[in-house]
Formats: sequence, structure tokens, C-alpha cells
Amino acid sequence: MYFDQLDLNDDILDALDAMNFQECTPIQEQAIPPLLEGRDLIGIAQTGTGKTAAYLLPILSRLSDGGFPDDAVNCVIMSPTRELAQQIDQAMEGFSYYVPVSSVAVYGGNDGIRFAQECRGFERGADVVIATPGRLISHISLGNIDLSRVSFFVLDEADRMLDMGFIDDIMQIVKQLPAERQTMLFSATMPAEIQKLAATILRDPVEVKIAVSRPADGIHQSAYVCHETQKLGIIQHLFAEMKESEETSHGLRVLVFASSKLKVKEIARALHRIGAERGFTVGEMHSDLTQAERDDVMLRFKNGRVDVLVATDIVSRGIDIDDIRMVVNFDVPHDCEDYVHRIGRTARAGSEGAAITFVSRDDQSRFRQIEKFIGREVEKSPVPADLGEAPDYAPHAFVGSRRGRHRGGKGRGGKGRGKDRVGQKPATDTSAEARHDVQQPQPAKKKHRHSRRKKSSSSHTD
Repeated sequence: MYFDQLDLNDDILDALDAMNFQECTPIQEQAIPPLLEGRDLIGIAQTGTGKTAAYLLPILSRLSDGGFPDDAVNCVIMSPTRELAQQIDQAMEGFSYYVPVSSVAVYGGNDGIRFAQECRGFERGADVVIATPGRLISHISLGNIDLSRVSFFVLDEADRMLDMGFIDDIMQIVKQLPAERQTMLFSATMPAEIQKLAATILRDPVEVKIAVSRPADGIHQSAYVCHETQKLGIIQHLFAEMKESEETSHGLRVLVFASSKLKVKEIARALHRIGAERGFTVGEMHSDLTQAERDDVMLRFKNGRVDVLVATDIVSRGIDIDDIRMVVNFDVPHDCEDYVHRIGRTARAGSEGAAITFVSRDDQSRFRQIEKFIGREVEKSPVPADLGEAPDYAPHAFVGSRRGRHRGGKGRGGKGRGKDRVGQKPATDTSAEARHDVQQPQPAKKKHRHSRRKKSSSSHTD
């Protein structure tokens, strides 16, 4: 379905035209019509499916049509992380380019200057407030914001918010809202806690489910069954292969996930040393960074000045960077859902990408659970010969099993398995190529399309 076929405000359609947004994703096609009708909605869809636009477009369209107070906060959008709040705010800038709808992003980790700016945004009468729970609670407790006339309430990444312990904050915020409102809840999963929350805050909701918890078709998944000391060497081989490929004219564009912030720091230090010699740049993202530092590294990664970003699961959900070519799981995720969200950072917007997981001997059982969860056996790539022998893939300790088997023998480095340390001396040269700046699409000029809207609708099919 095309956006022209939806009953969106013409100014919103003009912005979508200028941004070259033409076809709806499945979540947008199914969610936007009932939201335009004012229905509450539960949207079950993983990241990368376009759910941000699925709720922003109907909200902006209804606000543009009028009938809402000019001196009140009309919409509150809750986000589990600062990064997702910033992303939603950026999307707002594009979608609302031609409409008189204002917004303010409210999130923690900032100094007093930012807090004062948020207060000024409330005073000027922001239509839409995009907030993390803790920060919004702070403003509520200080009397900086009045939510008594809110018409739209959105919980984005609701399962993530519950995982992070925000349920009490969410319920405290809900108590500040009027009973008559439209509520939207979006989540990648639907556990019992989310069902209970939905039953509490939504009224007769429409439920939309889209490809729950399955990796996108465009992701080529593979794994290296290896020792801990072989992981850095494998990364260098991967980077060298990417460099030799004609498809790497835009740089490496790699996201490396690790299990803890200490591991992230260790990997980043090792890759910094290698990158200084081989010509690629490395950034790190974890909770020990200040908000300014996190904003800076994310911006540099988005515009190509950082080739490789090493991160915890802080960026596994909700970060919209379309040209990440490869995701590397340096450690096997502890949760099957986390695996899906991690690798979902690549192959976005219909593109293709690679997702590679390093599976140490102690992680094999957990990785087998991931394979069962996604309903397929992940291809096992052979460890480069110059890195030594690798362990067999025997998640059930079936020694001699042929399935997924790599190289014979126990392999070198077996005594070092299970140690939380990074690799060995690099063996392969690699370097970054030309970098490509990635910019947020912004409408350039308004197109007057009101007269052709019905014509466009009749010329397109689903």
C-alpha cells in the first residue's frame, strides 16, 4: 500500500513525498487506519519495521487537522532510552516539516542547561513530548509539566521499558493523564507483563502483529565456533574481506556487540590499536559515557567518521542507521530476543547485511537455543587456518557429531577457554575506505498535491 491511499493530512503527505517515503511497511499499513479513527492499539513488531512512523504519522495528521488545545501538551511518547528518544525526535522533524506541530525531547544524563531548555519547551507549549520515564517523572514532581489534557499516549519499546524496571514510573505517569485519551503500545514481544499492562491502560485495543521475533530475510547469518583468543583475529580477517569487496565504497560500517561494558572497553582498546595501524576508526558505546559523549560517538558513527562501533545492548534496539553492513556478536547474547534485536541493526529498509556470532565452547549450548528460537541452523564458517584449530560445535557434548562440525581435534588455546579476555596479536592487514556521510532526510520544498491525492490512491495497489 502507498501512503497516498491512507487518509493522512495533505501536509503530512507532502513531507513524505519530499522525503521519498512512498510505500507503507506492513506495520504502517495495518496500524495507521485504526489510529486515524481514534482506536487504542497494541503493535507487536520488532525494530526496523517502521513502527515509529506507524504512530507518528496518524498523531501528526490528527493534530494538523485541528481541534486540540494550543496551550497544552497534546501527546506524550515514552521511550526506554535517550538514544531512541532522540531518534523519534529526529523523525518528528521530518514528518512535521510542513505542519505547525512542535515537540520537545526530554531525557536524562544532561546538565542543568538541558533541563532548563526542556522547561522552556514546556512553557512555549510543545504539542508533543518525547521522554524517558525517569526524566519525565522529575518534571512532573517539580510541577514543570501538566499532562491533564493529553490526547495521545504512546509507549514505544514497552517490553524494553519493563525489562529496565520502569513499570512503576509508567504507572505513575499514567495517573497524570486524562481517562479520555488514545493510547498506543508498541512492543517486540508480548509476555504476560505486557499483556497485563495493556489490559490496565488500553481500552478495547486493536491488535496488530508483524513478524514477531524473527530476523529479517535480508540478514545473512553465520557463526564462528572458536576459542576466545581467536576472536580478534577473525574480526581482522572479516575486515580484510570487506575491504577487498567492491561493495565497501562507503567504509566498513560495522557494529560489534559485547556482553558487558568492561568487555566493550577491552575490545575497543584492542581495535583502536589495530585500527591505528590498519586505517580504520573505532568508537565505543556503554553506560559509563556521559550523554554528550554518547551523542558524539553516535553522530560520528552515523556520518561515517567512526567505522567500527563497539557497544553493549544499549544500542541493540531502536537505533535507526540504515547502512550498517555487518553486526558482530563478540559474545553470544544471553537472551534469544537480544540476538534478534542485535542483528536487526543491519539489513534495514529492505537492504542486505551480515550478522556474525562468535561462539566459544562455553557458549555453544546457549547458541543452540538461539537456533531453535529462530527456527533454523545458522551456517558455521571455518576459522581461518592461520589462527589455529577451533573447537567442534557440540552443544549437547556429542563428541564426534557431524552436524555443524568444523575442524578435528580439541584445537590450540583450549586451556584459555572461558576467560573473559580479548584475542591475540593481529595477523591480517585491514584498512577503511572512503566514508559516506549519512544524513537525516529533510523535506526540501513543499509540493502541492491536494488535487491529485485521490488520483494517486486509485492508481496504486496493495
